[in-house]
Amino acid sequence: MKIGVISDTHIPIKCEHIPEAVLQAFKDVDMIVHAGDMIDLTAIDELKQVCSNIVAVSGNMDPENIVKKFPAKKIFDVLGFKIGLMHGYGAPTDLIKVLKDAFKQDRPNIIIFGHSHKAMNEIIDGVLFFNPGSATDHLSGATTYGILDINKDIDAKIIKI
Repeated sequence: MKIGVISDTHIPIKCEHIPEAVLQAFKDVDMIVHAGDMIDLTAIDELKQVCSNIVAVSGNMDPENIVKKFPAKKIFDVLGFKIGLMHGYGAPTDLIKVLKDAFKQDRPNIIIFGHSHKAMNEIIDGVLFFNPGSATDHLSGATTYGILDINKDIDAKIIKI
């Protein structure tokens, strides 16, 4: 299963629309995961135009209408791999600890998150911590998104736009 991963789109504050390069890349995915801070449902509407299977959580900057529609934390299964999804909060330096604590009882194989706008693809204590960065904000120096290929194992990639 091929999963497109995006976070921190902050539409329309950082960008009017999801970048065309991301929409093109997500045309051949089986699922899209948005790790929060959409700001406006336009982000989800645009992603639905290329893939109807979307899993999302709300982030700390999302307004009430998004918070009501998407939970702050979600756990789901893909081909036997347990995935934890949460935007994250607090200081970026404490983000991994926040996520470890939030998912301690769930024991996921992968934790997908956002918040820092900085891409991360790292195994820590046997768990893949995967942050696609931001596809619309140059805060970390590059705009990025992620692709997860899950079959018998997990192939995770961060892609610069």
